[in-house]
Amino acid sequence: MKKLIFSTVMILSLAMTGTIHAQTASANPNAAIISFQKDTIDYGTIPHNADGYRAFKFTNTGKEPLMISETHGSCGCTVPTAPKEPIQPGASAEIKVHYATDRVGQFIKTVTVTSNAANSPKILVIKGNVLPDAAPTTTTQVAPAGR
Repeated sequence: MKKLIFSTVMILSLAMTGTIHAQTASANPNAAIISFQKDTIDYGTIPHNADGYRAFKFTNTGKEPLMISETHGSCGCTVPTAPKEPIQPGASAEIKVHYATDRVGQFIKTVTVTSNAANSPKILVIKGNVLPDAAPTTTTQVAPAGR
């Protein structure tokens, strides 16, 4: 029984070592690299139904064209839009994000960017606070006395 356990552990260790070696050996030194100016956009405190559009600016600092294959928000209230065309080495572009500001209160959401970059996937963050609408003020008119 001890020999069986020892053999199993050794086989798994060798398999894992081979997998790790294969991953590091296959790393492309010329791969695209997506470099963002900021990983987080803070909307600050904004009014209810304010403009929810912002943009993450990035540059391909690698040596091959960058292809963004997918962007998705952490919920339906966060909708990212990425360029469809390849981003050439040294070129810049942006990923636009729309947050639904009809939701009142503090928020922290993420956008996951999947690409052919060496540093993919990349997680971006948006955060802020949406204020509720101001309470309507009511005025009451008082009728003159004696009527």
